[in-house]
Amino acid sequence: MKIDVSAGDITTTQVDGIMVSLCEDSEPLGVSRSAVVAVDNLLGGAIGALLDAKGVKGKPNEVTLLHSLGRLPARLVAVCGLGRQSEVTLDRVRDATAEGCRALRRLGCQSIGTTVLGSGSVGLDARACAQAIAEGAVLGLYIFTKYKPPEGPDVERVRIVVRDVSDVGTLSQAVDIGVVLAEATNYARDMVNEPANYMTPSRMAQMAQDLAATLDLRATVLDKDDMVSLGMGALLGVAQGSAEPPKFIRLDYQGDGAEAHRTALIGKAITFDSGGISIKPSEGLAEMKDDMAGGAAVIAAMSALARLQTNAAVTALVPATENLPGGRAFRPGDVLKSMSGKTIEIMSTDAEGRLVLADAITYAINEAMSPLVDVATLTGACRVALGTSYSGVFSNNEDVAARFLRAATGTGERMWRMPLADEYRELNKSQIADIKNTGNRYGGAITAALFISEFAGSTPWLHADIAGTAHSTKDSGVVVKGATGVPVRTLCEFVRSE
Repeated sequence: MKIDVSAGDITTTQVDGIMVSLCEDSEPLGVSRSAVVAVDNLLGGAIGALLDAKGVKGKPNEVTLLHSLGRLPARLVAVCGLGRQSEVTLDRVRDATAEGCRALRRLGCQSIGTTVLGSGSVGLDARACAQAIAEGAVLGLYIFTKYKPPEGPDVERVRIVVRDVSDVGTLSQAVDIGVVLAEATNYARDMVNEPANYMTPSRMAQMAQDLAATLDLRATVLDKDDMVSLGMGALLGVAQGSAEPPKFIRLDYQGDGAEAHRTALIGKAITFDSGGISIKPSEGLAEMKDDMAGGAAVIAAMSALARLQTNAAVTALVPATENLPGGRAFRPGDVLKSMSGKTIEIMSTDAEGRLVLADAITYAINEAMSPLVDVATLTGACRVALGTSYSGVFSNNEDVAARFLRAATGTGERMWRMPLADEYRELNKSQIADIKNTGNRYGGAITAALFISEFAGSTPWLHADIAGTAHSTKDSGVVVKGATGVPVRTLCEFVRSE
């Protein structure tokens, strides 16, 4: 799909469908000079009539479709709600774009024109709105079609129409950034939506190598023998029940600036998680192919950082394996020796994500990387605590946490800071090893984060638990049913904000 910016008039743009926006408390159409008024006049007052009849309210994510009946070059008009003017954000612009594009696609539109939603009477920065529109269109129109063809034609072009030709250049640059970030997110979605029999650790490693071959990245893949040499006993313990060989994937990017420090983006990649010997219930087990969403997110983020030629030194580390039961699988009661030298008593083989992250974090520290940001579908407890809209964020460093949360706010990927409570550390104490891999049933997201923090030590570190946000059961704004691609855009913004 191509997204571009051109100067012109939305009412004369040669496309299948156009989008205009409306707020709940907008001025009456007879007073305002916005694009929606010009469209309404050509439609004989149809939008105004619907407003009077409360058929259009301008609420967030509301889309009302009208047929132009030949009064416009476009055969369809989508009136997209933004909510109250004082509450309109770039996130609302993204969601409105996504909803409007999907609604027009359902009726066969292959080309769409839009005004710069949010920059008119609302007054948001036009450049930021253009980027948000690009993100909204690319994210909202995403569908996974590898194994099932789409029901109808997809949108081929979205055109942002501005009146002043002098705005085209700057807005086009913003659109390009938005497209890169959204395409990277969709790349992560593609990886997570793949079934586990295709998205194996070896396949993830090959995809990382393919990216490195086409972008300014360097890929290194460690095999089982390399992990044995490095002493990655925690990762190898998780891997030993599966016939699929584990892979430890490293992707390096070096910007033009001096390498004052190298940020590590660490992604959990359990390509299928049965729970191991502590096997999960069969209900929902098919969804456990998405337990590699953290690994997919950091690989995808690296692709965007390279395409945007970010001035930073960044490395992605992805410990990839399956977690399956079997005659050689690790067991509850076993003790594993991690790469750090710490011994770990296994209370549950279904608490495997923190084990692979422990060795990845030790690897990053040994390579003098800092700060460390790990992303993982780690705990059902986080999903219970925060639901499916917010990821949990834990950190041992206030500056890193503040930067990450600012990045998340800017991208619209919702995050919530959770406590790293020292008083809960004793719940991870073991009688026979340095630490055990689960606490009790309470505060499970916190005790899991505390476990990881033991391996981070004093190195600035942040953990994002995306167990509740990596997958969606419905389309809503830029979020689509299936893999969400969270938090690719936040990771990119975090690195770019250094």
